[in-house]
Amino acid sequence: MRKIQPSDIRPTPDYELDRERVRASLLEIKRDRRIAVGANMTVLFENRDTMIYQVQEMMRVEKITDLAAIKHEIETYNELVPGDDELAATILLEYDNPAERDDRLVALLGLENHVELRVDGHAPTPAEFDLRQMSPHRISSVHYTRFVLGAERAAAVRAGAAMSLATTHPELMLEAKFTAAQRQAMIEDLTAD
Repeated sequence: MRKIQPSDIRPTPDYELDRERVRASLLEIKRDRRIAVGANMTVLFENRDTMIYQVQEMMRVEKITDLAAIKHEIETYNELVPGDDELAATILLEYDNPAERDDRLVALLGLENHVELRVDGHAPTPAEFDLRQMSPHRISSVHYTRFVLGAERAAAVRAGAAMSLATTHPELMLEAKFTAAQRQAMIEDLTAD
């Protein structure tokens, strides 16, 4: 998948004119890339479109107009654009009650060693977490991850193999099977140029 280039980003005034249409389109893109793994964990698979949207929104909210600052945002979000035979995702751990959230984020220490993508007929692919987000005391509620599938697993996904996301952490042992629409979204991302 191609990385974001400065030419892909619109000046904020131009973006503002079309923002509602872009937002509606992006919600459609995200719909089949959002996987609920239990009640409190959501995995949102990212692609070039979702990251362009993030850059545009950051520029809008932070009122970024300086070219160097825009390039910095592009570089930052390009880290979540998947490479060849990869999928990239944001993992969200969502607890409405602050006390419960604090307890769970401590209890889930080590989660980075317990999230995997399963493709039928292949060994699981472990999530590679961005270790800059890690703390020895508790985990973050947001994690940026990458699943390096390799050629064989990626080919199996492109051929329509069954898929699931699983956590094997003793405090969160769950598995979520991908729907046909979710598998199709992964196929689209693995075949995008």
